[in-house]
Amino acid sequence: MKTKTPSETKAVSTYIVLPNDTNDLDNLFGGKLLAWMDVIASISAYRLCGRVVVTASVNNVSFKQAIPLSSIVTLEAKVSRSFTSSMEIFIDVFVEDKSTGKSVKCNEAIYTFVAVDQNGNPIEVPQVIPQTEEEKKRYDAALRRKQLSLILAGKMKASEATELKKLFLEE
Repeated sequence: MKTKTPSETKAVSTYIVLPNDTNDLDNLFGGKLLAWMDVIASISAYRLCGRVVVTASVNNVSFKQAIPLSSIVTLEAKVSRSFTSSMEIFIDVFVEDKSTGKSVKCNEAIYTFVAVDQNGNPIEVPQVIPQTEEEKKRYDAALRRKQLSLILAGKMKASEATELKKLFLEE
């Protein structure tokens, strides 16, 4: 199976925050941002494997700053690592500064998707080969996040989590 780089899975989408997208404080409703992230992450996952993909989990969402009404919001998603049938997608959220026109990172999220066949059964996906330093850091951290998720779900014993042990135990 052919490997891919994270840049080959990159998906970008831009929105303007309209009144029906906001909460009572005239900031982007968190659920709306989550929906946008789910869509862009699914496109990135599809770009890795070219198959039907489904959301398996939302591993982390960081709402670091509010996004006000009329903001221009850009989401960038890339597969950070793939496993047998699952893929971790990292989403960076940027807001355009109205005075300078520069984009400033304001939020991020990590989603997990699984590729499935026509019967909904998991299927194998290509491996991701990171290129940049940031991609390598995200790639390495993805295994730790996966091991932690498996432990919390009762699907792995903590003693088997080799990557997590490296963080806490001296060799």
